[in-house]
Amino acid sequence: MKRKILIVILGLIVLSQIPFAYRRYRLGRLRNTIQQLAAQRVPPSAENEYIDYKGVIHVHSFLGGHSTGTFAELIAAAKANQLDFVIMTEHPQAEFDTSAMTLNGTHAGVLFINGNEVASANGDRLLLIPGTSNAASMNTQSTQQIVEQQKLNGGLTIAAYLSESDSWKSSAVDGVEVYNLFTNARQIKPVVIFFDGLWSYRSYADLMFANFFARPDENLRRWDAAMLDTNRKLVATAGNDAHSNVGVSLNDDSGKQLIGVKLDPYERSFRTVRTHILIKKGISLTRETLLQALTAGHCYISFDLFGEAAGFSFAVKNSETIMGDEIASVTNSELVVQVPLAARIVMSKNGTVVEQRQGTTAEFLATGPGVYRAEVYLDNLPAPALGKPWIISNPIYLR
Repeated sequence: MKRKILIVILGLIVLSQIPFAYRRYRLGRLRNTIQQLAAQRVPPSAENEYIDYKGVIHVHSFLGGHSTGTFAELIAAAKANQLDFVIMTEHPQAEFDTSAMTLNGTHAGVLFINGNEVASANGDRLLLIPGTSNAASMNTQSTQQIVEQQKLNGGLTIAAYLSESDSWKSSAVDGVEVYNLFTNARQIKPVVIFFDGLWSYRSYADLMFANFFARPDENLRRWDAAMLDTNRKLVATAGNDAHSNVGVSLNDDSGKQLIGVKLDPYERSFRTVRTHILIKKGISLTRETLLQALTAGHCYISFDLFGEAAGFSFAVKNSETIMGDEIASVTNSELVVQVPLAARIVMSKNGTVVEQRQGTTAEFLATGPGVYRAEVYLDNLPAPALGKPWIISNPIYLR
């Protein structure tokens, strides 16, 4: 009897692992397809007037109290990913100015910009770029007061965690974080990630993200609605929300790690999702030019884990107008999208899909005034990446 019970238990254990073995198989198939697509990538056109700088926004270090990540780890991860910039958003501390103490300036060829993440009295979570010495006391100020103070200091304010409060909608924030990697990751069930890790971590640690990646439907809806309701520009960014603090380790008395596994190292986070910023050729990448381009909305979000997105462009045909720009609506205005890989290009107007095209170049006729933005999908990617966005652009505003 005991032998039969043992056989049944073992059988159930084996059966319970079949889905995770299949998920490992899917990740292997996905990696092979990504590698095949990379070989088909079309390099950016020499006629493009802009240089594409890739980087990450919303990054924390040990300074804020919610992370164990060091400056050395941050710099090494940025360099390994060949990033052009990293925007730090340290949690404030009452006893010291974390924005003044974090990475700032150029390190290993990567431009770092110091910033803060604060909570307003209205309950909004805001990214301040650059940061400020009084960030720790801002929880007593309204969202609008914080925004106005940032503008006086020449900085910008991005609303993060859009579902936590709606006060940002009635304020003059410069932008919104429509995707947050950490928030997305929190949706996965611990038991699932544990067994996924047993089967797939050694071979496909980076691609395990694809198992739980989801289009940020609700945040995109809120962003579209806010632009339509307020009739103003609102820049969209991606938040890596990188903490490098998830995992287990064993240290000796001196603090040296003897053994450990980190599930969210900076290097992996920086590889997954990025914000690309476009700056005209002939203009150097500096703190000032990067913030100007970001404020203008000359940027887009890409999940570069699925494919290098540099070379993407969204513009008005026969015009200098690119994503982020606002112009008067002209009869028969044509919107042109170019991508470095053959893909499905989806055009939306005021938050509603109006047309889709396949290829590396697509032209869309603008049907009057509106907020037009593009999303790009690599339909050749198999599950679990199938049907999930690769690129999300900022809009062109036709008034």
